[in-house]
Amino acid sequence: MIPFNKPPVLGTELTYIGQALQTRKLSGDGPFTKRCSKWIETRTGSPKALLTTSGTHALELAAMLLNITPGDEVILPSYTFPSTAAAFALRGARLTFIDIRPDTMNMDETLIEAAVTGRTKAIVPVHYAGVSCEMDAITEIARHYHLAVVEDAAQAVTSTYKGQALGSIGDIGCFSFHESKNFNMGEGGAILLKAPGMADRAEILREKGTDRSRFFRGQTDRYTWLDIGSSYLPSELNAAFLLAQLEQADAITQNRMRSWNLYFAGFQGLYRQGRLELPAVPEGCTHNAHMFYIKLKDEDERTRMIAHLDARGIMSVFHYIPLHSAKAGRTYGHFHGEDRYTTRESSRLLRLPLYYGLSEDDCARVVQAVEDFFR
Repeated sequence: MIPFNKPPVLGTELTYIGQALQTRKLSGDGPFTKRCSKWIETRTGSPKALLTTSGTHALELAAMLLNITPGDEVILPSYTFPSTAAAFALRGARLTFIDIRPDTMNMDETLIEAAVTGRTKAIVPVHYAGVSCEMDAITEIARHYHLAVVEDAAQAVTSTYKGQALGSIGDIGCFSFHESKNFNMGEGGAILLKAPGMADRAEILREKGTDRSRFFRGQTDRYTWLDIGSSYLPSELNAAFLLAQLEQADAITQNRMRSWNLYFAGFQGLYRQGRLELPAVPEGCTHNAHMFYIKLKDEDERTRMIAHLDARGIMSVFHYIPLHSAKAGRTYGHFHGEDRYTTRESSRLLRLPLYYGLSEDDCARVVQAVEDFFR
């Protein structure tokens, strides 16, 4: 069986976890947490990066930092994971879903301005498959209407837009280090922040609303409750595992990119025949080979393709069910404008196996199996 995903293990994870155990500092914000944060800051150019217990919690922190309150509105794509929306709905926001572009599956930047109202507080672009949204247009609209930009860059660690690291362009960026991502710590994430004041408050919010971090740095003689917050700080064991991954980030990305390119080249014949569509990467964007997908004719053909591949020992999956069609999506939000592409494109998208260590032979086997389907 060719699985859909295998979390990478590089070999130094256990060594680093052993070193973390020897420090007797396991609850977080120890040397491994700090080294991971420093790697993210250096790699992205972000002034401040803080590890979190998940990408979801990074988004929840973002909503708290923006002081989202009931009645505020947030603009986001419907084609995304529920965490993107739930983090803001949790603070009482009304969700305004807009349509996506069929080429990148990202939010259509030309539809944002019409969705802005006097209650709009933020725009939340989601960089699907590690390919950037049109950030120049999004940040320009945000500046004009005095809105915050929160990048959901869960899938986009090391991807760029016009030379800028995704997650570092907006006011806040959110990463995920879930085991399904390119670099993982089992469960985990990070929040990237531009404004110094926001970074100071974020440190308090993720430490149960206290200035505990300042206390451990010797900046105060006791720590107290200062703000709302929760426990968003991952353990040193998770950070130790992640550091081993981040130190090999380029090797992991190159390996994944090799598989991505093998798929892209292997499917050119079917693409030219009009049998399927392939991912698009706009000019000026680099991606991290987070996933490889094909688009089939419709949902029925996709269902038959999944069964066809499964019978040949290949696991393939579809992705998000549009949030505006879900019960919670209808409760906490609404779709602005026409759903031209979100439902149609999502119902025919199929994700193929892609992970660190996927062999060339297995890539060829997947391509051959898809070709056999059309025969």
